[in-house]
Amino acid sequence: MILHMYFARRFFMGFLGLTIVLYALSAVVELFELLGDFGTAPDVSFPQILGLLFLRSPGLVDQILPLILLLATIMLFIGLARTSELVVTRAAGRSAIRSLIAPVVVALVIGVLAVTMLGPIIAAFSNRYAALSEGYRTGGNAALSVSGEGLWLRQGDTNGQTVIRAARSNADGSVLYDVTFLSYAPQVGPNRRIEAASAELTDGHWVLTQAKEWNLQSGTNAEAEALRHARLELPSSLTVDRIRESLGSSSGVSIWEMQGFIAQLEHAGFSARRHQVWFQSQLSRPLFLAAMVLVGAAFTMRHTRFGGTGPAVLAAVLLGFALYFIRSFAVILGENGQLAVPLATWAVPVAANLLALGLLLHAEDG
Repeated sequence: MILHMYFARRFFMGFLGLTIVLYALSAVVELFELLGDFGTAPDVSFPQILGLLFLRSPGLVDQILPLILLLATIMLFIGLARTSELVVTRAAGRSAIRSLIAPVVVALVIGVLAVTMLGPIIAAFSNRYAALSEGYRTGGNAALSVSGEGLWLRQGDTNGQTVIRAARSNADGSVLYDVTFLSYAPQVGPNRRIEAASAELTDGHWVLTQAKEWNLQSGTNAEAEALRHARLELPSSLTVDRIRESLGSSSGVSIWEMQGFIAQLEHAGFSARRHQVWFQSQLSRPLFLAAMVLVGAAFTMRHTRFGGTGPAVLAAVLLGFALYFIRSFAVILGENGQLAVPLATWAVPVAANLLALGLLLHAEDG
């Protein structure tokens, strides 16, 4: 037990050090990207850009987590080999598989915490980042949400905000049905309401059919002065691509809320396959992170006197990147419907663990 705790502590300290270093490098790259996007905006200051970077920070760590665990494993076993601690451990009768129990358990714990705790933080920060960045770009904001009451959109500019509610939609959100538009003027409040049988989003406009318009400004009789339109065009700051991106991205939804969100999406008429794939891939993520530890150990759990440390490290990193690429490719195939959701999300983590265990057993027993 003491030896397990020692390996776990060494592995976790290496993980923390690499996290700090790689996060700092990623943050610098991200800062330059944000400066390129918002640096020329006259109303966006450098502290505001730093605020956007802070909101992106949890996501940066989450993206590089498999690489960090792979490198932490390589650091651990190369360090143990150079100090001959690994040789002493083997001489004491402890096999390679038993020596890996502590690092694998730590990786599983990190994976579970990343999914259950870091994930919701990323979702909250991502929503805030989207709202701020949209405000910096357009001076207003746009948002999309799905609830049990239907689909809700918000579009805005310097002239005010418009809240849009629809009972249902087509698959990509370009056509809304049983739709209501409620416009708000700055410093005034609601000033117009429109109900329509359908609304189609075209380039820069909503095209409404069978619409009825009420003027809500003070001093008017809204119902008596209501207007009916067979066809009505309204300007819009939304685009079909932005709606698709909002619906296709799961970064703004916590894993704890994903099941309910999927049900709401399907009720509103959208395809929730991407979110189902994302949910299952998050559940399988701790298993994939454990596979990264096994891959790193399979190539570096050897004494340095045998030589070939450099090629072994390179082989471990290349195999880790290959598995990460294959997993991402499988997820894409799952999102496109070319693979079943369980196969797209669980097959690669399971296969990666079996492959790494095979390499370890071959190195251990020949």
